[in-house]
Amino acid sequence: MTKADLVEQVADAIGPGVTKKDCALIVDGFLNAVKKAVYEGENIEIRGFGTFGTRLRKSRTARNPRTGEAVQVPARHVPVFKPSRQLREKVEERLPVSGD
Repeated sequence: MTKADLVEQVADAIGPGVTKKDCALIVDGFLNAVKKAVYEGENIEIRGFGTFGTRLRKSRTARNPRTGEAVQVPARHVPVFKPSRQLREKVEERLPVSGD
């Protein structure tokens, strides 16, 4: 799904009173609010959906696959999304694991 598809679904959910251009502004505003909060190290919790935030990844020693040389990877913050229990359960119901 692209952002344009998301705008389309929001426009359909709201109904005929709002244009797609207005829905695009709403979607952009929401995404910008999430990005700003994550940039600033805050968490955003949306009940029934999940939590956006950051996590500190520890420094570690990795290997260059071509040369095998050890390389030190510094600690850094990474964005994370943790889905809510309800969302995980819905996904599991909809997409069962196949037993090839």
